[in-house]
Amino acid sequence: MLGIVISRADEASAHIGEQLLDIAAWNRREDSSRPDGDGGGTVYERDGVQLREFDGPHLHLDRPADAFDDPSLLAFASKHSGETGRLLTAHHTGNFGPADHGGEAGAFARACPNAHAHVLARLDEHAPERYEVGMECTHHGPTAVGAPSMFVEVGSSEAEWEDPEAARAVARAILDLQGVEPDREPENGGDWSRRQLVGVGGGHYAPRFERVIRETDWAIGHVAADWGLDALGDLDDPANRDVLAAAVEASRAAYALIDGDRPAVREALAALDCRAVSETWVRETDGVDLGLVRRIEQAVQSVEDGLRFGERATDGIDGEFAVVDLPTALLDEVRGIDREATYAALAETALAFGTDQGGTRPTGPAVLAAEHERERIVDQLLDTLRQRYDSVERDGDAAVARETVFDPERARSLGIPEGPAFGRLADGEPVEVDGEQIPPGVVRVEQETRFSLTD
Repeated sequence: MLGIVISRADEASAHIGEQLLDIAAWNRREDSSRPDGDGGGTVYERDGVQLREFDGPHLHLDRPADAFDDPSLLAFASKHSGETGRLLTAHHTGNFGPADHGGEAGAFARACPNAHAHVLARLDEHAPERYEVGMECTHHGPTAVGAPSMFVEVGSSEAEWEDPEAARAVARAILDLQGVEPDREPENGGDWSRRQLVGVGGGHYAPRFERVIRETDWAIGHVAADWGLDALGDLDDPANRDVLAAAVEASRAAYALIDGDRPAVREALAALDCRAVSETWVRETDGVDLGLVRRIEQAVQSVEDGLRFGERATDGIDGEFAVVDLPTALLDEVRGIDREATYAALAETALAFGTDQGGTRPTGPAVLAAEHERERIVDQLLDTLRQRYDSVERDGDAAVARETVFDPERARSLGIPEGPAFGRLADGEPVEVDGEQIPPGVVRVEQETRFSLTD
């Protein structure tokens, strides 16, 4: 069940609550088991959703989920304060350092990465044109909530808090959370195969992490901005490592997306069995079964070391795959002719393949669903080879490429001096020497190059 928390002490929250009651049909009942200011009194209900009002500020509520009937997700309708103009935003709550604004120091509410990604998309859909939509890092309380939760907010000043269009947009986005699970489902059993990340580094408004949510199938839980890491302190201190561990656990994440180098954070995460990954890794694994990612990285190399996934990786694979080497000389030649076409040939057929130079130069090996698919890649490489050579034919385990080339020795034997005449002949133009015209054909010869297709 989705629980919606309205604070009477927060004018934006109260306005969002009014819009929630206006845009949907609700059943009302009285709950005399709790004080009116503590989520009791009048309760508003509809299928799978319950709305309760509290007197106190959201930041200082203690286990508000206890007021609801077994909620799977809590959404705090709230205001956002700052110098950020018209903004609708969503974020998780907790404190990497001292509890200056509610909750406990070094503690975190249970995050809801899947629901958070969902609500950002719904805010995009419902936001008035003059409003931006964004996400924030983890900051302020409450930390003891009792269920996966997040804040969904109108910002950033009194004018926006009183704007009925903004309040209605947030209300609609919150209602769209009905039936949405807080977490991504594990793909292969265990949290390691959930597409959920902890975010580390960057600014308060986390554009890198927001971009990942919008553009990939990954979701993000708690985010430690630069100032949060400063508040956390030295990670050689076991107590501070415990705080980082709590953020990872509250996010149900086995991966952390790092903004910047941060070797101390990487070391601490490794001790928590939480893998530090790059944005490249996140984007490469978009849509690729995480079990397959793990198997191929173990068999070949990591994404950070140059592994790239092909188009067919998103289809998955049952059973084993084949790791094959590609013809070295042929690959070198076709890369020089058309690197993009060479990359595309591997990306089209292979599950994955090795690269260097920042992932732009394909090198092999290739990971294939079946070993015989190597022939398809070789054929595509030969097609690229034909862009340069006059003819390309297969001869057993080799490819024979032929081209007609300028022969400088023959030109010299005809008395043609080196210089501009040489250049014109090489370009296929006739030249005149001592009153005699020399056609380019007489100084050209056929040249043959063999490329092994087996190594």
